[in-house]
Amino acid sequence: MDNERGFGFASEAVGVETMAAGGGALPRGFFWGAVKAGIKASGNPDLAVALAPQGATAAAMFTSNQVVAAPVTVGRRHLAATGGRVMAVLVNAGNANCATGEAGIEACQQTCVAAAETFQCIFDEVFPSSTGIIGVPFPAEKVIRAMPAMQDALGQTPDHAEAFARAIMTTDTRMKVARAVIDIDGTEVRIFGAAKGAGMIHPQLGAPTMPAHATMLVYLFTDVYAEASQLREIMPAAIEGSFNSISIDGDTSTNDTVLLLASGASGVRLTDRVSEAFDNALKLVCESLAHQIVDDGEGVGHVVTLHITGAATTADAKRVARAIAHSPLCKTAWSSADPNWGRLLAAAGYSGVAFKPERVTISIGGLQVFALGTRSPSFDKEAAHKAMTARKYTIAIDLGEGEAECRFLTCDLTEEYVRINADYST
Repeated sequence: MDNERGFGFASEAVGVETMAAGGGALPRGFFWGAVKAGIKASGNPDLAVALAPQGATAAAMFTSNQVVAAPVTVGRRHLAATGGRVMAVLVNAGNANCATGEAGIEACQQTCVAAAETFQCIFDEVFPSSTGIIGVPFPAEKVIRAMPAMQDALGQTPDHAEAFARAIMTTDTRMKVARAVIDIDGTEVRIFGAAKGAGMIHPQLGAPTMPAHATMLVYLFTDVYAEASQLREIMPAAIEGSFNSISIDGDTSTNDTVLLLASGASGVRLTDRVSEAFDNALKLVCESLAHQIVDDGEGVGHVVTLHITGAATTADAKRVARAIAHSPLCKTAWSSADPNWGRLLAAAGYSGVAFKPERVTISIGGLQVFALGTRSPSFDKEAAHKAMTARKYTIAIDLGEGEAECRFLTCDLTEEYVRINADYST
């Protein structure tokens, strides 16, 4: 899904449009800002805050990695303690605060206290996030010293929101934002999303946190009025077809977080009549951000959509897609536009999904390369190679086993990716 492309649907009461960066109004009830805390070696802004002065209801989904960063632990605790209420989101880039022991937890808590004192809320209403290198002691003192400057940096303009989106970047080369507007009987309900992520991207986000990876961080803001329980109900569907259906390198981060905040400032309640339109708008924003993450992946030359059809179940389709997306042989072939369909078939074969090769068909860029157990009679190697030189194309595989399908977004593996990650900590 291209962020520059328009999307929409209409019903009797509701219309939806997604907009690229620079277009459309922001959700009411939020302030955004960023400052330089001195965490990034580059000296670029590295501390971002989103503030909801009147409070916001919230739901979050976190990494399923067994190793989690301190802010994930603290964020879970805070959402449970407040029943899903957040006033301030505090994000730093340049240090993941992961594998830092109790000292890392304490450092995270200290920054939350400082933010609570600065923005006049309770400690548990601060939601922390971190991204960067793992295993380095977290410099809480730098975050705390930056709080007065952060207070002065907050605002409600697109420039303020974009400053937030840029400050959370690590190896990203550009900010990632998306917006949507829903018209409810003449009143706008707005959604704004900001994300970061370019490497260590294979999110496997678990169930939404309930009361009682480089990294992917996603923050979704809306001015609809909703209970935290409603946000928890609608998140999984939006996440499964977007962030849980992408992979750059197959590595699941220790810090992956998606946070959804609702200020209620539009005055429009998330009723049954509004829910379908809102759900669709949220999905479009998430899909746009997910596409932007893969398109900006470390060293990426080609963005590949894997369209798996004819599966017995959706889970089977996604399992095949993941096996192909994580195959170094497939990914390196894509980097040089090599139409080596045998690697695709082999990866599907070891995915653990049962299928009969004689029922399978494979197409690359709309050109059939494999059909019913052997190379397709219409296979044209040069034409397939040319199709694979495009920045974006689709590989379609029909397993011939059922009606289920999935779309999974991934990319090639290049020398540039190796260079970036070989030198990441040095």
